[in-house]
Amino acid sequence: MDLGAFSISLAVKDLAASKDFYEKLGFESVGGDPQQNWLILRNGDHVIGLFQGMFEGNILTFNPGWDQAGSELDSFTDVRRLQHKLKERGIALNSEADESTPGPASLMLSDPDGNQILIDQHR
Repeated sequence: MDLGAFSISLAVKDLAASKDFYEKLGFESVGGDPQQNWLILRNGDHVIGLFQGMFEGNILTFNPGWDQAGSELDSFTDVRRLQHKLKERGIALNSEADESTPGPASLMLSDPDGNQILIDQHR
């Protein structure tokens, strides 16, 4: 099951302090909007999203339709098909994609330890 590009979305207390810290580890800002309290940082193929005041806890994020550089893929597994496969495998979902619509959609689930997983398709 190809879930797409992987990143971790971190719930941070101070966006500027977190940005400074991760830049010292070699990450560079490649997207986001500090005025809206979020940034995307990259170090090679490693991607971290920093989000201040947007959600509680950290989230494992997968983006169908994107490669690790955030470029669109010609071929990918739609989030609705992934949702169907997850349900077939007996995985409970916290939120679901609307299967009656095409295009951008997302779903959420939790692993056995309560870690949140977001599958977020942007196209």
